[in-house]
Amino acid sequence: MKKNFMPQMYAKSIYTVNYDLLKKKGITCLLFDLDNTLVEPHAKHVDEKLKKRIENLKKDFLIIIFSNSMKNRVQTFREELQVEMNHTSLKPHAYSFRKVLKKYHLKEKEVAIIGDQLFTDVIGGNNVGIMTILVDPLTTNDFLITKYNRYREEKKFKQLQEQGLLVKGQYYDEM
Repeated sequence: MKKNFMPQMYAKSIYTVNYDLLKKKGITCLLFDLDNTLVEPHAKHVDEKLKKRIENLKKDFLIIIFSNSMKNRVQTFREELQVEMNHTSLKPHAYSFRKVLKKYHLKEKEVAIIGDQLFTDVIGGNNVGIMTILVDPLTTNDFLITKYNRYREEKKFKQLQEQGLLVKGQYYDEM
């Protein structure tokens, strides 16, 4: 069970992920969580730093915003970044992950999810066999349902830390 909670990579933010290593591992598609991974939860637009990062990544990867948020929220960011999207993903359930794999003719080993939550992004990705990359949340400001997940996540982090498996702030490129 603890394996489901373990990301293969852990980075401070999307700006410190080792994308060269991902390319070397054969990753061709990056699923990005939206809220608290790409933008703050109540953001309405992307900033220039994020636009530049995504533009650079689009040279090597298919980029998909993969969010539990509703279509109208995700659509705004999809348009601004000119990337693909999957809204209302219901992470950690496998359905939307499998839908994306099928739609874009991808194998599990070609896909990585980058997100800020163990209970949605990491568990969901691990359950379907794609690479999982945990990043720290951009802010402590969260939507209500996420606040509940954060409470559960803190307990899980504590358990994993006691076992020497995952320590908050101790980043790594490979597990």
